Amino acid sequence: MCSRRWELSLALELLLLPHLFLATSIQDYSKYAISSSNISLSISSLPRNYKTLTWFYTTDQKIVEWESGQLKYFNTKFKDRVRLDLQSGTLHIHNVQKEDSSTYLLMVLKDPGYEDEWKISLVVLDPVPKPVIEVKKTQEVNKCHLTLSCVIQDQPVNYTWYAESLPKESRSSVLEVTHTPQNYSSSYTCQVSNPVSSQNNTVNFTSPCVLAPSSGVAWTATWLVIMVTTVLGLLWI
Repeated sequence: MCSRRWELSLALELLLLPHLFLATSIQDYSKYAISSSNISLSISSLPRNYKTLTWFYTTDQKIVEWESGQLKYFNTKFKDRVRLDLQSGTLHIHNVQKEDSSTYLLMVLKDPGYEDEWKISLVVLDPVPKPVIEVKKTQEVNKCHLTLSCVIQDQPVNYTWYAESLPKESRSSVLEVTHTPQNYSSSYTCQVSNPVSSQNNTVNFTSPCVLAPSSGVAWTATWLVIMVTTVLGLLWI
């Protein structure tokens, strides 16, 4: 019985042994940046009297390391674009690109053997372009059905529509409304955004089914196609 207890006690001590020599504190941060800008990856407070400070691009790719008074920038794509602030531990990156998006790791080895670790998720995005608004309309007697499409190519963005007649903001890329002479909005604004930028465009109406010339958007009128087809048919009679 005593032998069994001793074995269990020894196994528990061996399990806890690494934590007696190495205490790891992991903290996570997130950051967004616009492409071609300069950004800084920083932590709230750098521990004092550390022995080694290392920034990683991935878990096995070092960017820069300070150890025993020696500063080394590794031969990576960041070599001529980064600078380490030894006072704060901040990593300054110049001219960031979308491919620089990653989870960066700051590892600080302190005396006497304690380690702190911070993870910063960096997402680099292109600025959003000005959206294009496409308008399709179907006209009936005293009524006009409109489909407004806000178009952005090849970018994940958030959409928000604004108009005086909308009961609340619409967050879809497509807005469907019905105009009557008594109830319609004179303008609709589509705003597109990502975490680093935003753009908007506006279409204006001079009447329920007539776009203002300054809007400059493409539109399709179903009633007009039907009317032209009818007139051409009468000419052949």
